Amino acid sequence: MGKFAVIGLGKFGYTVATTLQENKADVIAIDYDQNLIDNIAGKVTTPVRMNSTNEEDLKKIGIQDVDAAILAIGNNLEVSVLTAVILKKLGVAKIYAKVDSKIHGRILEMLGIPHENIIFPEEVVGKQLANSLISTSVKQYVDLMDGYAMIDLEAPEEWFGKTLQELALPTQKKVNVITIRYMESIVSEQGDITFRQQVNELPGANDVIHEGDTIVLVGNESKIVDLVNEFGKQGKK
Repeated sequence: MGKFAVIGLGKFGYTVATTLQENKADVIAIDYDQNLIDNIAGKVTTPVRMNSTNEEDLKKIGIQDVDAAILAIGNNLEVSVLTAVILKKLGVAKIYAKVDSKIHGRILEMLGIPHENIIFPEEVVGKQLANSLISTSVKQYVDLMDGYAMIDLEAPEEWFGKTLQELALPTQKKVNVITIRYMESIVSEQGDITFRQQVNELPGANDVIHEGDTIVLVGNESKIVDLVNEFGKQGKK
């Protein structure tokens, strides 16, 4: 899954670092606060207490060899900018940065960090909330990096009884199904019926969509928005 460095271990950085690690990536987690390092120890590959503006120390831990660095120091403009300059100088392949203001973001853009790699957490959360409120059909909307998004969509009626092959979502809608969640009824020895959520993590071409299924889809953000507009509005009727 690659190797990443997360610099700054506040709530945002901690979440990014541990989520990457949970997905089998190698993660270097960096912060100057020993308490934050202690908190993440055992949850990432390499926790490191250090000053991220020290170029030699960054070299020693191999920061130049990571697939991407996530700069999560949003509340300290000076440290964020100086760290970004060093990461660029050392030739880090990709840099993503959390910022707390438009000015902060603009400065990092001027340093050569692409606009799409600059993250305003409040805006991301706002977009996710707005999209999830469009209708009850869209249970969750998540912005991913590089212009992609993911949604949990309650299966629309026109999909009922059809296989994934028949729906041909990758070709018809330009999105991919990654998971199907459904409810399974269980009858006890006493005849009581209970329901338990099951997850089809590797859905195949012959899997059939049923009423009540939740489909997890990922794709280009514009195609996901098209789906939200198409089926979300139906859910509002």
